[in-house]
Amino acid sequence: MKRIFEKFIESLLTLSGATTGIIILLIVIFLFREGAGFFRHSEIESGYVLCVNEENPVYRLTPKQIKEIFDYEIDNWSLVGGNDEEITPFRISDISDYYSDEELGENNEFLPEKLGEIIAATPGMVAFIPEQYAADTNERVRQLITEKLNPADFFGGDTWMPTATPAPQFGLLPLLLGTLWVGLCAILIALPLGLGVAIYLGELADEKIRNLLKPTIELLAGIPSVVYGFFGLVVVVPFIQKTFDLPVGETAFAGSLILAIMALPTIITVAEDAIRNTPQAMREASLGLGANHWQTIYRVVVPYSISGISAAVVLGIGRAVGETMAVLMVTGNAAVIPHSLFEPVRTIPATVAAELGEAPHGGAHYGALFVLGCILFLITVVISVTAEVISKKQPQA
Repeated sequence: MKRIFEKFIESLLTLSGATTGIIILLIVIFLFREGAGFFRHSEIESGYVLCVNEENPVYRLTPKQIKEIFDYEIDNWSLVGGNDEEITPFRISDISDYYSDEELGENNEFLPEKLGEIIAATPGMVAFIPEQYAADTNERVRQLITEKLNPADFFGGDTWMPTATPAPQFGLLPLLLGTLWVGLCAILIALPLGLGVAIYLGELADEKIRNLLKPTIELLAGIPSVVYGFFGLVVVVPFIQKTFDLPVGETAFAGSLILAIMALPTIITVAEDAIRNTPQAMREASLGLGANHWQTIYRVVVPYSISGISAAVVLGIGRAVGETMAVLMVTGNAAVIPHSLFEPVRTIPATVAAELGEAPHGGAHYGALFVLGCILFLITVVISVTAEVISKKQPQA
């Protein structure tokens, strides 16, 4: 009977492990499938086309050129390979400047014809109109060639404006650099503090202080990130703004400070466990050879436990890179390439959290956020694998 019960428990645990593995695999497949669909979308807004006069020699515009044209930053066709002629951007809402409601018809039945007349009469015009109207304009109107979203433009783009029209801008660099900028700076702050506390708890503190401090530090890991965000918004952000005389305090540096605080429990706990796992015989041997306590710590204990300390650092980086809510609250949420720690930035997790709710399901913006999720997943996998490899290294006695 006991053997049957043990086999049942073994089978139950095996089934649980297999189910967990399958669920994780399905989540990863779903994530990458949704992300891959992003590159099947058109460069311009779905359901619309760009039309020009048939005499215009330009056949294609890049998404960046389209944005700059409709933002009136490019105002001559010669700047995009055309004739020396002024560009006239046109949106469908501008039709009222040319025709009255009566001329367009009660149900806009004359709208395609009127659009064709406007474009044909204005050689420098580029019109952003619904695709359903473009087919019924006239023979003097030509559609510009549009292609699918380019991976090179996504991974090398420096502008993130997913709601821009006619051409949304999906540039990864501001988000990726903001994530790395905040995360790496947080580790530079947290590493010396965390390592110092770990050495103190592992080598210097007496048992009573250690039993008090370690649970307290581990408790910090359980505080919700939104609480850290409130603390940063109310205390850290005004302090930074006042101290450095900045226009705003929501900066990359504020995010780094909050993430450093959040990463400290992980770094301290893992590093302190690694330090305490150093064999007592090695400490005694060092002291027996004439080394004092501090020399034993930095010449014997720390080198012996370096793999555990390195794993603590890598896991701390993973916590910093993947954090969402606290960073969203204190970094200014500005999708621009950072040039200083004292500028607003936006990270990948914060972007997904802020924009997923307003992105139309199945659209380009929705797919772009899943691509960001894939990138964040790959970053965390690399961090986790690195931590696993480092932690498995056997220290040399």
